[in-house]
Amino acid sequence: MLNFNFYNPTRIFFGKDRLEVIDKNVPANARVLITFGGGSAKKSGLIEKVKTFLGKRKIYEFGGIEPNPRYETLVKTIEIVRSENIDFILAVGGGSVIDGTKFISLASFYKGDSRDLLKYGFRPIPFDVVRKVVPFGTVLTLPATGSEMNSGAVISYEHGKFPVMCELIFPEFSILDPTITFTLPRIQVANGVIDAFVHTVEQYITFPADAKVQDRIAEGILQTLIEIGATTVAEPENYDARANLVWSATMALNGIIGAGVPQDWATHMIGHELTALFGIDHGQTLAIVYPALLEVRRTQKRAKLLQYAERVWHIGKGGEDEKIDLAIKKTREFFESLGIKTRLSEYGVTADKIPVVIEQLKAHGMTALSETQDLTLDISQKILERAM
Repeated sequence: MLNFNFYNPTRIFFGKDRLEVIDKNVPANARVLITFGGGSAKKSGLIEKVKTFLGKRKIYEFGGIEPNPRYETLVKTIEIVRSENIDFILAVGGGSVIDGTKFISLASFYKGDSRDLLKYGFRPIPFDVVRKVVPFGTVLTLPATGSEMNSGAVISYEHGKFPVMCELIFPEFSILDPTITFTLPRIQVANGVIDAFVHTVEQYITFPADAKVQDRIAEGILQTLIEIGATTVAEPENYDARANLVWSATMALNGIIGAGVPQDWATHMIGHELTALFGIDHGQTLAIVYPALLEVRRTQKRAKLLQYAERVWHIGKGGEDEKIDLAIKKTREFFESLGIKTRLSEYGVTADKIPVVIEQLKAHGMTALSETQDLTLDISQKILERAM
């Protein structure tokens, strides 16, 4: 097992009818900004319910944070935080709203050009760069990214997507009520299942580190998602299935399974470019890239692929190559069973567009990806070609 530090201060309130905890967990005299997305939280009445539990606190609202939150939109919100002396933010939404709120929290006290905060990538922003943030909590409406219990965000700017990491932007608390997610469109639920699945495998299917606890937890998350994935897409009000999706998505990226193990985020980095260039949903890009990546990188990932085949998919017969082949096939079939297509060509992206993707990866410094930093642009091209 590799050396690691673990820190996660987010308080979780899980289950039905938990909005009442807002009153005790937001300071009584706070000036509160509620952030949300395209309007469904407003139309459903959720924002009004949240405001009820905020009581007599001074409340401001900012809606319109996009899927793949844009820097230009967030800057407008930062201006509100500063001008109205906001001292607590409540994010009501999925990963994009929460990611956007994290950036707002981080940038509101930053004295320089807030675009500077996009340049650190996966390196945590040092405390001497940002010493103070606006505290915030979340009400989760879409299980997928795990942003409700981690200190990372992804922000869109110009033609790129930029990771932002800082220990100061853990949510103070997150409310996870599975019933709030019942009205989600099927495609969003399916995307969420895939996002949680790929978060897990990118910390699990790397190379052995003898991290037995982390491996077993990761395998449990994967098996749970396989077991409930199709059910929770088809039966949105099946509480038990949806509750297990919500908690799986949170556990997939709250730091537990990634502690002390090598991590490979190549699928996410390539997927980000597909979203930025072609507007393909984030979860869909992961379903396109990941099976192809496994095929191209099967030698480098051989030991963990075999473990994945045997422990997650219970493949006991056949030679090693046969087990790996079947595990990759089953992974693709699982994504497709959720109603998600897994080929670039199925989204209208033709082979002549692959060099454009490679140029974007190069422009954003994504030239040495994977758990071993040896996934070059040439290998990314092979993955994209295999994904056609």
